[in-house]
Amino acid sequence: MSAKPLTRTIVQKYGGTSVGSVELIQRVADKVAAVRERGDRIAVVVSAMGDSTDRLVDLAAGISREPNAREMDVLLATGEQVSIALLAMALCERGIPARSFTGGQIRVRTTNVHRRARITAVETQRLRETIDAGIVPVVAGFQGIDDDGDITTIGRGGSDTSAVALAVALEADECQILTDVDGVYTTDPRMVADAKLLSRISFEEMLELAGQGSRVLHLRAVEFAAKYNVPLRVMSSFRPGSGTLICKEESHVEAPLISGIAFNRDEAQLTISGLPDTADAVARVLKPISAASIEVDMIVLATGREGLKDLSFTVHRDDFLEAQRLMRNITMEFQGARMTADDKVAKLAVVGVGMRSHAGVATQLFESLARQGVKALLISTSEIKIAVLVPEDALESCVKCLHKDLRLS
Repeated sequence: MSAKPLTRTIVQKYGGTSVGSVELIQRVADKVAAVRERGDRIAVVVSAMGDSTDRLVDLAAGISREPNAREMDVLLATGEQVSIALLAMALCERGIPARSFTGGQIRVRTTNVHRRARITAVETQRLRETIDAGIVPVVAGFQGIDDDGDITTIGRGGSDTSAVALAVALEADECQILTDVDGVYTTDPRMVADAKLLSRISFEEMLELAGQGSRVLHLRAVEFAAKYNVPLRVMSSFRPGSGTLICKEESHVEAPLISGIAFNRDEAQLTISGLPDTADAVARVLKPISAASIEVDMIVLATGREGLKDLSFTVHRDDFLEAQRLMRNITMEFQGARMTADDKVAKLAVVGVGMRSHAGVATQLFESLARQGVKALLISTSEIKIAVLVPEDALESCVKCLHKDLRLS
């Protein structure tokens, strides 16, 4: 007679599409019930229903062109309160004790940067007491509180990050992200029909894919999981399947040369030409960008005419107008310098830990682009990644051609 497996602790996160209606919330309740029936302990993190966050943003836009950031956080946090209460009710209807919690109620501590807060700590006492009492905690993702007790939101992909932070705090055996996709593919299957579902991928590769534009998981969530070695599993909330396990790389297993191609349309490029060749020039240019909490992605510094420097970098398209304004001001500090900007660009990246021990991927990438008649605008590399910036209207043909040329199907 086989021994009964030890009870595991699971954190599950359900995204907005998974809880977009009462019927879908009922389905989620059934899934949570199934985890309980097999004897595992579970905590659930939930996003706002469907497009309710977008509706809240539209309401604010009807009041103010530039809504106060603190009040926007108060407004946006209400979206998750609806979904956690409804899911807790659905579980109770099934005879499963459940209790909903906002980020503030379980003390998800964050920095005080509204709309872009970062999680600093999760107080686990109330969560552990709830789980130990046999109650399923249903927690609002995307939100927390700062040291002043003000509601904060965590920004893009915040619910994924909330779930991983809870999994770390609870020392969970696995954090499962249930969404509208089956897992991590070699590239977006909506663009490339024969993209392949990956059963397993390393933290390192997923960090690169998420950082380069893959929307399956948010970068900060993967960073959290990798730092504390919490296995992540991405799976569908609509279809059966084991999805993709994201975990530490197994050194005894030969890694594939290329795991996938990520791409991001939300890029914008800024270039300042004619900077002086001084040690502090780049720092002076980028300082106001970082002070505005604008994340810089690709950076290229090149020697231009007469020994002057040309600095190019990319930001998220949402930050493009603000970055332009800041760069106009800073450009005026350098005599003869000029700024150019373009928000009709996109990034694609080839990622794979096997690139460490194999040459020739760069050649294949640029040959593939050449066949499409596409020039790379910027190039960025790491040990396991090559990323290029291309004109946005050429992105789809480049990804399809590259996926075929690298035989990823």
